[in-house]
Amino acid sequence: MKKILLICDGEIGRHFIQRVIDTYTSDNIYYVIQTKDYKFEDASPLRFKFFQFDPTSFYKLDNILKMEFVQVVITMDDKQDVINTIKNIRLVKKHLRVVVLDHWGIKEHFEDVVVLNSQDFLASKLLDTLPNVPVIAQNVGLREGEIMEVLVPFGSSFVYKHLGVIEQKEWKIAAIYREDKLILPHRRRMIQPNDRLLLIGEPKVLKSVYKVIKQELGQFPQPFGEHIYLYIDMSELGSDDIYANINSALYIQEQLDKELVVRVVNPNDIDLLESLKDMRDERTYVDIMYDEKGILSIIENDIKYFHIGLILVDGRLFKIQQNRQILFNLKKPVLKLSGKPFDSLKDTVLLLSENRDLEKISNIVFDVAEHFELNIELYNYLQDHQEEKETVIEHYNNMASIFSKSIKVYNIEENPIKKALEMENFLQVVPFTQKITKKRIYSLFSTDTDVLYHYLDNYHQLFIPIEEI
Repeated sequence: MKKILLICDGEIGRHFIQRVIDTYTSDNIYYVIQTKDYKFEDASPLRFKFFQFDPTSFYKLDNILKMEFVQVVITMDDKQDVINTIKNIRLVKKHLRVVVLDHWGIKEHFEDVVVLNSQDFLASKLLDTLPNVPVIAQNVGLREGEIMEVLVPFGSSFVYKHLGVIEQKEWKIAAIYREDKLILPHRRRMIQPNDRLLLIGEPKVLKSVYKVIKQELGQFPQPFGEHIYLYIDMSELGSDDIYANINSALYIQEQLDKELVVRVVNPNDIDLLESLKDMRDERTYVDIMYDEKGILSIIENDIKYFHIGLILVDGRLFKIQQNRQILFNLKKPVLKLSGKPFDSLKDTVLLLSENRDLEKISNIVFDVAEHFELNIELYNYLQDHQEEKETVIEHYNNMASIFSKSIKVYNIEENPIKKALEMENFLQVVPFTQKITKKRIYSLFSTDTDVLYHYLDNYHQLFIPIEEI
């Protein structure tokens, strides 16, 4: 049986004692010191021993402290009473754990006392009532934000995702609360709207996770960045290709309602340069670089300076293996443009592969489809890995239902790439993983549709990095 000393007065002190009485535990016995006698009728005499005296009196407090307590909790209304009481305790018990409710800022007086600031507690409780603010555990663990509760909003990127496809590095989903019931997590468990997730991890990491969970559809290219970036290498492209890329970029800018940055390198056509300069306005920035620098340093600097969230490049540049590796390392969505008109797109095409990466980027797929008013079509090759593919299909069907977006699933026994080649125009969405950066010759004997993306080079392709959080 552990002995705990409570030194209390005032309304807060009485309320605290009542809460202790209501919280049943057979492992503690409480010795309660009050400056005024106040009766608690439901206090068990086996667990509570009450005393009435002034704890600033060293003689009276010393008699109580002859017993072995594991902790003292002090909540009093007068600052000097609190300070003198702590000094009396320290004269007798140098190492006894003392916890005090502080209304005044007395922490500077005592380095060996656990000080709980009342203003912080009140502000924290008020903060918890606000929407779109994370609830952080205050009384468990390190109390530094390593335990957090997050409500999953209706349009969250986490909605209807299986836990097994959510990267959890330096953080974990410890529990799910749904309709006032506790649900223990496992990899095939699916997150639903209005679930409350209990997260555990590094406080800085949890803040990032919170932002991702609260990120709703309609924000693309967020969370990757804010603006659109078109990279034009005039030494690699003809004027017709450049004009086609510009037209696509302007249409994309209009649909996403973002600023457009056009970076021109290796200029060699004066008339074309003048046409590009004429594009400049409040929302379109055209910068021509005459210095010879590598693509990596150019794009890296522009991304940081302009806060880029979507990179547009011509298919000829993406075809170069070194460029693909550079773009992959940037961890930004890359839209590879073809010669087909972007404003005539009607469909977004997904080729289900032997993994579940498409589930990880589903929020981006629906966001893009919503912005450009595209249908979503899934092609399921029936020859292999059906269990994983069926899980992805289930996820996309659930996403479609909550966002009122129609999708079509084609279960086919022929090569899905061959089927796609029969279409006139579409946007293919591909997870941007390391395998996209490999030399194309390595794909000769592969059956992975992601690796075989280059067979659809004549179509627009959006490569989405797998965001790790």
